[in-house]
Amino acid sequence: MPSYFPFGQKLKRVEQSDRTPKKVFVLGVYASAVHARWLDNDGKQKVSALAVASEPEIFWTGENAEEIISNIKIPAELGSLKVPKDPKLNGPSGRALDEKFLTPLGITRDEVWLCDLLPESRVNLAQRRALSKHYTQEVIQEFGLKPASIRDFDKKELNSGKRRKEILEEIELSKAETLILLGDLPIKWFLKFHIPKYSKLSDFGADDQTYGKEHELEINGKLYKVIPLCHPRQAARLGSTSLKWGMLHENWINSKQLILPV
Repeated sequence: MPSYFPFGQKLKRVEQSDRTPKKVFVLGVYASAVHARWLDNDGKQKVSALAVASEPEIFWTGENAEEIISNIKIPAELGSLKVPKDPKLNGPSGRALDEKFLTPLGITRDEVWLCDLLPESRVNLAQRRALSKHYTQEVIQEFGLKPASIRDFDKKELNSGKRRKEILEEIELSKAETLILLGDLPIKWFLKFHIPKYSKLSDFGADDQTYGKEHELEINGKLYKVIPLCHPRQAARLGSTSLKWGMLHENWINSKQLILPV
C-alpha cells in the first residue's frame, strides 16, 4: 500500500539510476527527503523544515529544491510551502559525501554506485511532533488531504535478509572493487552477516592510525577493498553527532590532501 508525505507526495524508492559498472560502491543508511518551510497565510512559520517529498536522487545535494517545493500544491487556507531559511536542511549528507569523502579519495559521482540500507525516507521524532501539531486529522478531513503515512524510522527495520540480498546483488552488479561503509549501521546490518567479527566502526580501530584504512575482505566469495568511515552527518558535524569521529574524519581528509610543489 502506498505511503504519502503531508500534502500528498507519494513515497518513492530512491536508488542508483546509472547502473553501469563503477569503481566504488558506497553503502549508507536510509534515504532522505525534500524539506519545506510551512507558513500560514500571515507569513508566520508553522514548521521550519517539513519533509514533503522523497529526495529526487540518492544522496541528493539539494539542487532544484525551490522548483520541487513549488510544485507541491496545498490549500490556500493552509498557507504556503517555501524553501527553508537554512540551506543546509536540503541535501546536507549528499554535499558532505561529495566534499568530505569522494573528493579526498580523488573520485567523482560518475565513478561511484550509491546505495542505502533502506532505500526510502522515514520520519524522525521532530517530524512526527510537527505533524501531530499541524497536520492533524481535523485538517486532513476538512481539506480532503491524504494522511501523512510515512513510517517512523526504526533501526530494527534494517535487519532484513531480503534487503541484504538486494544490496549484495547491487554490489556485484556494480563491478566495484572498493566498498565504502558509512558508519556503524552498514557494518552492523550488512557486513557483519558476511564477516561476523565486525559489527561497528570502532571494530576497525578508532584512532588516526587505523581510521579510514583499506581492509581486504571477502564477501560472497569475492575480495573487496573495504574502507569503513563515519556517516556524512558526523563528518559534516550535522546535528547531534560524535565529536570523536568528526575529528578523526577531518584528520583523515588532511592526510589525503595532495602536497603541492612550492
